[in-house]
Amino acid sequence: MALASSPSTASDPSPLQDFCVAVNDSKTTVFVNGKVCKDPKLVTADDFFRPGLNKPGNTSNQLGSAVTAVNVNNLPGLNTLGISLARIDFARRGLNPPHTHPRGTEVLVVLKGRLYVGFVLSNPGPNMKNKLFTKILNPGDVFVFPEGLVHFQLNVGKTNAIAFAGLSSQNPGVITIANAVFGSDPPINDNVLAKAFQVDKKIIDHLQEQFWWDNN
Repeated sequence: MALASSPSTASDPSPLQDFCVAVNDSKTTVFVNGKVCKDPKLVTADDFFRPGLNKPGNTSNQLGSAVTAVNVNNLPGLNTLGISLARIDFARRGLNPPHTHPRGTEVLVVLKGRLYVGFVLSNPGPNMKNKLFTKILNPGDVFVFPEGLVHFQLNVGKTNAIAFAGLSSQNPGVITIANAVFGSDPPINDNVLAKAFQVDKKIIDHLQEQFWWDNN
């Protein structure tokens, strides 16, 4: 128990059995850090299978991107295995906006198109700035975004783009920075945001109204 709860754990805990297919059953008494386990006698090959990643996501939105995630919530066999993945589709000039995965490192590979990608380091020491690491990726190129750091991808090519991402968690989570800051429920006090971003309060009011309109 001491090892399992240690704050030094950097990724999902290693499994202690061959598999633990997730099941939504509140009556079971066997729990893990994730989902409860399906009775092994009832497990089938379908618990480890999910089709459809050959189909492009719908990029007809304001950002021009679509993320098709495969994690423990839609592929139960991933439970306790510490991995997940996603397909990311980009229209021309499409953006996967600045976001973080609080529980997982991401490794991205480009299949089609040309992406400008980057991540920002966490809060630096005195008299230092948050360093930005960026790269232009072409088909076959790979880039890593360390766990928890703010990162993004922008299509800078002349065609649609496709990338696949692997993540070091069965449920890495995602925090889209703009949505979290300006579209929270209830809203963050606009005086807090105005001071944090060093802008006029009217700008914060407008941003919050825009995000609430988009999300409702």
